[in-house]
Amino acid sequence: MTSDQIIAAWRTNNAATVFLVRNLPAAIWTENIPGIPRKTIGMIAAHLHNSRCMWIKSIGGAHGVSVPKRVDLRRAPQREVVQGLGRSSNGMIDLIDLAIANRDVVPAAFWQNFPTDLAHFLSYFAAHEGHHRGQLIMAARQLGHRLSRDVVDGVWQWKKLAREAAP
Repeated sequence: MTSDQIIAAWRTNNAATVFLVRNLPAAIWTENIPGIPRKTIGMIAAHLHNSRCMWIKSIGGAHGVSVPKRVDLRRAPQREVVQGLGRSSNGMIDLIDLAIANRDVVPAAFWQNFPTDLAHFLSYFAAHEGHHRGQLIMAARQLGHRLSRDVVDGVWQWKKLAREAAP
């Protein structure tokens, strides 16, 4: 697999996340997640960006990778989270580039729960985001805002998302 393919795979994953967050109904952004009264839909979406920022800092900060600004977990509006996801996606690409320059090994962070090879790195973050995309779709449904087929199916249209995410 080439570095361009790895970066393209990350960009497609990010495009799926951005697509969903952008298409969440504004009416549910501040609603609590059913069964998790201290978290809102917006907080889960903001967590995706902030989590990336934390890993970018812990893995790449010492290697010159620019760390994007986090968003306010409790107050960030939807458009700010979408914009943040673009910035943190670029930071994740910088980490991928760093790993490629280091023979496909991501520098170890102080605390890290995945192996340092690039394949595990990419798989870990795609799984993390996939988990939260599913959580957001289910929570919207539980809140009485069943997302349209175009949105739910659109998260899985990776050929289309890959074309749209290409630089």
